[in-house]
Formats: sequence, structure tokens, C-alpha cells
Amino acid sequence: MNVTDRLYFRQFLAGVDFAVGDAVATQMVNYVYAVGDRETGDAVLLDPAYRPRELLTAIEGDGMTLRGVILTHYHADHAGGSLVGHHIDGTRELLEIVDVPVHVQATETPWVSEGSGVDDGSFVGHDSGDTVEVGGITVTLIHTPGHTPGSQCVLVDNRLMSGDTLFLDGCGRTDLPGSDPAEMYRTLTSRLAGLDGSTWLYPGHRYASAPSAQLVDVRRDNAVLAPMGAEQWLAMFSR
Repeated sequence: MNVTDRLYFRQFLAGVDFAVGDAVATQMVNYVYAVGDRETGDAVLLDPAYRPRELLTAIEGDGMTLRGVILTHYHADHAGGSLVGHHIDGTRELLEIVDVPVHVQATETPWVSEGSGVDDGSFVGHDSGDTVEVGGITVTLIHTPGHTPGSQCVLVDNRLMSGDTLFLDGCGRTDLPGSDPAEMYRTLTSRLAGLDGSTWLYPGHRYASAPSAQLVDVRRDNAVLAPMGAEQWLAMFSR
């Protein structure tokens, strides 16, 4: 098998592919991702919010066993917790079903713990460039602060799962607790700049008609990636 044949990869749209009938899930249009090794049957879930049991059932139906969780950032629609008066099941509820490690950027750990209610002992804190082995599949974590202090993107086999860092159209908000517009500018113009244009971008929300796109097209069409200096970018896009 080559990596592409061996890679298990699924994109789930909240409110459509799971959590059907959940009004918050339907409104928020989050994506959850499953990444794994078809040969070994090992898998991880990325941002398993809303109905984690349904997600676990889905991957088990594909013959996969959950070995871990990766969180892109601490917000409740990705990690679970309270969102404007609504409780969203997520990482904590998933860990009540299966005991697996939760991989986060080290600077995000206290934010995730407070927001999701997950005990600190469940976390594995990472630095940018660290890898997580899922069977024989290597997953690379890229620290991309801006939306939150420890936001991270996840790269595997030419696929970038970007959470709320970068969408097909726009980028994550920078007016929330822990946000930093200047860091978001550096993330978009430096930290993600070295990725090949053939890389497929898989965002954390369906804010565009397509579920994914190649970076070459996103860089051409997304205004937040238009070449400009920091002062102009901050004037246009910081909120």
C-alpha cells in the first residue's frame, strides 16, 4: 500500500452526516474529521463535538478503533463545552466512552481543560512540528495562533485540516478571548506560507459551497491571503 491507499480519511458535517436534528450543530456547520490507518485499524478523531458517540459508531462501522483525539482549539463547537448558553457534548463525553489521549498544542491545554471539562491528565501537549503516529500514518501538528493562542492545523498526506485558522473564504475571528490579529497575520503569511499549493484545505466549518479546495485556489480567491503588508491587513481584517 502507498500512503494514499492506506490512509483512512473521513469528513463529517455536523447536522447532516451526524447530529441530525441538533439545531446548534445545524447552525454551526462544523466539520469533524477521522484519520487512520486502514491496515492497522487505528484512528483518531479531530474536533469530535456534538454527538461523539455517533462519530465513534461511524468509524467503528468502518472497522476502525479510536486511539486518540486531536483538537484544533478550545472552542466548544470543536472541543465540547458551553456555547452561548447551550451545552455541546464533545471530548469529555467521548472520554467517558473510551479512554484515549487528547492531543493539543501545549499553550492551549489550560483553555481546553477549562472550556471542555476534560481533566489535565488526558492531554498530550505538543509543540509546532510534532507528529502523532496513527498506526503507520504520520500526522503533523502546526501551531497556528491567531484565532486562539494554541490553535493548530493538522497535516496528513497532502491534506490540511485547518480548524478555525483558515477557511476557503476568510479566516477565524480575532475578536474573541485569546485571539490576536497580529498573530493571525503571521500565521497566514508565514506559518502556512510554505505549504505546497497542491495541498487540499479541509476547514473546520462549511462556510463555502465546497467542502474543500486546493491551497492554490484558496490563495488566489481568499481575500485574507491577498499580498499586503501587516498594517494594511490589520486595518482590513482585524476586528
